[in-house]
Amino acid sequence: MASFTLHGIPVSRGIAIGRAHLLRPAARDVKHYLISEEKVEAEVVRLTDAIAAVNRELQAVRRDLPADAPSELAAFIDVHALILADPIVATEPLKIIRNRHYNAEWAWLTQIDELSAQFDEIEDAYLRERKNDIRQVGERVLKFLTGTASTFPTSSDPLEELPQMIVVAHDISPADMLQFRDRAFVGFVTDLGGQNSHTAIVARSLDIPAVVGMSTACSLICEDDWVIIDGDAGIVIVDPAPVVLEQYREVQSQLIRERKKLGKLKKTPAVTKDGTRIHLLANIELPEDCSPAVEAGAVGVGLFRSEFLFMGRAGGPHRLPSEDEQFESYRKAVVLMKGRPVTIRTLDVGADKPLDKDEETALNPALGLRAIRYCLAEPQMFLTQLRAILRASAYGPINLLIPMLAHAFEIDQTLLFIDQAKQQLRDAKKKFDPNIPVGAMIEIPAAALTLPLFIKRLNFLSIGTNDLIQYTLAIDRVDHEVAHLYNPLHPAVLYLLSTTIAAGAKAGIPVAVCGEVAGDTKLTRLLLGMGLREFSMHPAQLLSVKQEILNSDLDQIEPQVKKILKTFDSAAIADGVERLRAS
Repeated sequence: MASFTLHGIPVSRGIAIGRAHLLRPAARDVKHYLISEEKVEAEVVRLTDAIAAVNRELQAVRRDLPADAPSELAAFIDVHALILADPIVATEPLKIIRNRHYNAEWAWLTQIDELSAQFDEIEDAYLRERKNDIRQVGERVLKFLTGTASTFPTSSDPLEELPQMIVVAHDISPADMLQFRDRAFVGFVTDLGGQNSHTAIVARSLDIPAVVGMSTACSLICEDDWVIIDGDAGIVIVDPAPVVLEQYREVQSQLIRERKKLGKLKKTPAVTKDGTRIHLLANIELPEDCSPAVEAGAVGVGLFRSEFLFMGRAGGPHRLPSEDEQFESYRKAVVLMKGRPVTIRTLDVGADKPLDKDEETALNPALGLRAIRYCLAEPQMFLTQLRAILRASAYGPINLLIPMLAHAFEIDQTLLFIDQAKQQLRDAKKKFDPNIPVGAMIEIPAAALTLPLFIKRLNFLSIGTNDLIQYTLAIDRVDHEVAHLYNPLHPAVLYLLSTTIAAGAKAGIPVAVCGEVAGDTKLTRLLLGMGLREFSMHPAQLLSVKQEILNSDLDQIEPQVKKILKTFDSAAIADGVERLRAS
């Protein structure tokens, strides 16, 4: 067989080399047929039993989590259990069996497909990936119904060492990843998934090389093929030539040596060669993410995406988390950070990310009623969240971050809501920090171009580079047709970044970058030269960025960055950034 290369989305860095083990999706083999009236209740029982079996399996996996398992795994298993318990998921297929006389597999898959389709119109990449959680729960139930549970390579000789295994699948759930931990699992490749899928998040926390979104990997890779995963480049080499295999083994050995060195930097302060202190913060989705953030050396949380608490719930008036439920999550994060500041972003959902399946999706969701616009239009929901965050501030330092602000009246209305929430808590005699800092996400070009509006009214700024780049360049970063145009080094993007950082420094208010750019070591020195002193990223990226900072001298970097910012030639900018990295 000739060697070939596949290209996908890199989600976890590093090199993995091993034999392919394919996981076939059960949904592919589902039979569709109508059943007679007398067999309806038997099919209902069959599906009910399968759902119960999967629930027991999830509880067992949750109970038996190893002590060294990443905290994300427990939370994601809980999410799958919640999805399975949701009446929209568990009860509707039973109605389909009774009303349409579908067999159990067909009824179950029909409902899973319908729910999944509702996520396709969501603009935000992170939230759109939650569709995969529904798919993964559906796959588990189908495997029970069809009797096609996953199988893994085993050896009759307990002393025989199995080859390292690269799992190749249409999709993999975080819970399933636990099954690979004791089976020489060193990397994975999937047809589905994106940068923000739960599986990608777990891969980063496990530090396992992975490439997702490959579309055709399952159909092109055969069982037991030799496979190389290059997690940095986002490529998979199948049946590599001996010389290529040897080259990658050497690169792999070098990376292992470098990672061991990085581990020694956990307690080292992030200070440049010229003595400038840099603050490295963590982006989190769940309170449980705080422990790995502290372990990696984060000095705080720069972005807590609170919308995770609101997603995957049943419809109806009680679908939103209560004030007490939100308060407990925020309080838990504050306590786990042990006095380090926690920046909580208020709810970033809306017309592009409907919380209810019956809500209509906007014609142009990226420009619709989302984030702070949505919150201001839903005052009771907004006040509930504000009260919960304020109550948690009694347990440790919290910064309140407001997404997608663009207008002065939006800032003023938000501050009025915060004051109202404070008064409600005073009336209820509940404690909170009356001086909680309030900041804005700078993610709309209009905001970056009218910074005095923000600096005058707020305490800090946080640049969301993912959306800022998307809106500045007028592209959907998850649309494959235009993904090649997504460029953080575009002159317009650099201008907005540098002027925002400079305006904050001049006014004496903190400015952080919390988008993907913050965790990209290729851009660390560029951001340092612009004057950035707060970086917020996934905990797994923190030590690599810290190493760049420790090796940087601002006296050398700043003059080079000034030259880069004066040019509008893309090739010259890219060349300048490369020279920065070499300096």
